[in-house]
Amino acid sequence: MDRSDLMALFLHFLMLSAMAVGGTQTVMPDMHRYVVDVHQWITSRQFADAYALAQAAPGPNVMYVTLIGWQVAGWSGAIATTLALIIPSTVFTLLFARLSARNPDAPLGLALRRGLAPIAIGLTLSSAWVLVRSVNHDWHGYLLTALTVAIALRTRLNPLWLIAGGTLAGVAGLA
Repeated sequence: MDRSDLMALFLHFLMLSAMAVGGTQTVMPDMHRYVVDVHQWITSRQFADAYALAQAAPGPNVMYVTLIGWQVAGWSGAIATTLALIIPSTVFTLLFARLSARNPDAPLGLALRRGLAPIAIGLTLSSAWVLVRSVNHDWHGYLLTALTVAIALRTRLNPLWLIAGGTLAGVAGLA
């Protein structure tokens, strides 16, 4: 990867981070589109694996962005994507916290909080769909995903049991 590609990766992730209402998982579909579909720097499976590894590892779950950068361009890619992730969120958080502390009931602040919640939920659902399509390649995977969603929504079962069940299904060759 040359410097212009690395700069393009940084700027694209910087722009996405600035729009990441509700967290980086909300812009995951466009990250996937950019690194997998447009540039073919990594495969869809590698993308999903980076996300799964970041979710399983201790620490911030947004580290999948760093892992994607590392898979795309090594250490320079990891640094570029991580900085692109950190800069906008830090600046916006500090700015919004300062303005909210001065006037917590300002109409603009209330409108932002009310209007951005549904957008964040919709973007999160679109991210889930990208991951479902990335890892499920036959009806077994789709069935396991649907079953997991149904159990999670209808019961108070600890998610660790669902993870254990998915692990067993994978070992048994059912997923």
